[in-house]
Amino acid sequence: MAPPEEIGFVGLGNMGMPMARRLPAAGYQVVGYDASAEVMREVAGLDGFSPAPGITGLGTDVVMLCLPDSDVVEHVLLDEGLLDSMTEGGMVIDMSSSDPARTRALAERADDEAGVTLIDAPVSGGVSGARAGTLTIMVGGPPEAFDLARPMLAAIGKRVVHAGDVGAGHAVKALNNLMSAAHLAVTSEALIAGRRFGLDPAVMLDIINGSSGRSGSTENKWPNYVLTEKYDAGFSIRLMVKDLRLALGIEHATDTPSPVSEAALAAWEAALAELPGDADHTAIARWLDR
Repeated sequence: MAPPEEIGFVGLGNMGMPMARRLPAAGYQVVGYDASAEVMREVAGLDGFSPAPGITGLGTDVVMLCLPDSDVVEHVLLDEGLLDSMTEGGMVIDMSSSDPARTRALAERADDEAGVTLIDAPVSGGVSGARAGTLTIMVGGPPEAFDLARPMLAAIGKRVVHAGDVGAGHAVKALNNLMSAAHLAVTSEALIAGRRFGLDPAVMLDIINGSSGRSGSTENKWPNYVLTEKYDAGFSIRLMVKDLRLALGIEHATDTPSPVSEAALAAWEAALAELPGDADHTAIARWLDR
């Protein structure tokens, strides 16, 4: 397949829209689709964008997906007919946080039934990274597919890394989010304990961020979303728990001891049981301080 001039983009939400908006600056025309009528009206007014008449009306050789999970990805591709509407030799780039085992099965089906290559390319860096173009993109797929997709993905993220074969990107993303979730939970417990002891959390963070306890939670999430009481990092607690379960599934499937991961998941599931599913994942700090 020759490098495309047009890219279809399905899923223009909190992450998808800022990601897609970086493509026209790199010379691509975006044919966008979202289930929200309000979003589709916005798409119609954006330079470098055109709204698709429907999920099967994208008309592009390459389609990027930014959707909540494997259930939605499979529904869009199979039930709503997107895969059948694509021409043979096309490519689907699943940038969602999906189940790596289901991604592998879906890639095989796409190839067998439609002659379409499906690769996975989930991202890390949050909404702020999507807006700034600083995302890390971890790609799973054959080398030749990665080579074709890389320029498109480089328009969206700062680091585009070939993680391995199909499903590898989704596996790394789930395991990354397991680590991120564990960091945030234990960081919150420690900083809450420090404050109750009489310490200033801002001073604690200043010390910790020059010490061995630093993490993305101490450098970004606590200063920007917890201390400010904004709790709006742009990633829901429901999606975080979903990724934790995926990661724990990988650990169990590989017979990896996982007592700490299981404890982290239990804590996040307890928070999810008491918080709205659409609450930002950083709200776990407020929940722990209840």
